[in-house]
Amino acid sequence: MDDDGLRTLRALLAPGTPLREGLERIVHGRTGALVVLGESEQLRQLCTGGFGIDTEFTAQALRELAKMDGAVVLASGLGRIARAGVHLMPDASVPTDETGTRHRTADRVSRQTGLPVVTVSASMGTIALYVDGVRHPVQRPEQILTRANQALATLARYRNRLDEATARLSALEIRDQVRVADLVLVAQRLELHLRLAEEIDDYIAALGVDGRLVELQLHELRAGLEELPPLIELDYSAGGRQLNLEALRACSTTELMIPEAAAELLSFGADTPLNSPLGARGHRQLASVARLPRRTSTAIVVHFDGLQELLGATIAELRAVDDVDDNTARIVKDALLRLDQEA
Repeated sequence: MDDDGLRTLRALLAPGTPLREGLERIVHGRTGALVVLGESEQLRQLCTGGFGIDTEFTAQALRELAKMDGAVVLASGLGRIARAGVHLMPDASVPTDETGTRHRTADRVSRQTGLPVVTVSASMGTIALYVDGVRHPVQRPEQILTRANQALATLARYRNRLDEATARLSALEIRDQVRVADLVLVAQRLELHLRLAEEIDDYIAALGVDGRLVELQLHELRAGLEELPPLIELDYSAGGRQLNLEALRACSTTELMIPEAAAELLSFGADTPLNSPLGARGHRQLASVARLPRRTSTAIVVHFDGLQELLGATIAELRAVDDVDDNTARIVKDALLRLDQEA
């Protein structure tokens, strides 16, 4: 199962959902449970006994049915309870590291059918999700919240460092002093920020109704970053080189932190020195000009040969660009002058 599928399952088990409420009732009642999330022909072949009830799913119904021996099987949409009191007979040759009878059965059923299976331990009072041969403990909200807050604090530091790196890159672009190492540093810090933000997304899904505040803080720390990757790629894709920030997604953190390795993934040749000069085209700089439509900024960048030529352009030369009138030309020129002064 991919990350999106696992995130969806965790959201179904998050606090505030009917399924989680039913499981919590079982925990508080000090009884165990085995719940199969869905039906299939493979599962039916493993079932013996039990009752076909086909009733609407409610937390109360799940709690009461879990008092019986055997598993509870939910219909594929999880909105109804298909069967209860079912004895599952998976293939004993299917490998598992679990020791308890309930957990061993859940692991084997999940592996054999491909369906998610949830268990509640009567002795430990814990909930676990079995998917694709992997046991995922379902943590208490307070445990997840502690980790989420720690991750948010780290993400805030990552954002500060990313902002510092992009500000430095902007100043170097104005002065025509950008080197490959400067671009790689921004790409590394952006990728670290994206990875940690995705981890926090998982915490938010697992927190359910308790994750609203975490979600708001994450939204704030992501603000303004949506357009950064495409603008950087547009600025530095030239001369047959297609800059690809997405290529960094597949590498390990160790590899990411090696500048030479990151540069190669970004489409720079293995023999390209990190101090090699780069010229920006100006997409990111023009994106900071208020009320300048993207179509107009793109036309301006295409008209001029790089950011340095654009910085030296007169109002008349800017006016020569299609869709650029006198007012727009003056706004762009004033913005470029301010950027030059700030650098």
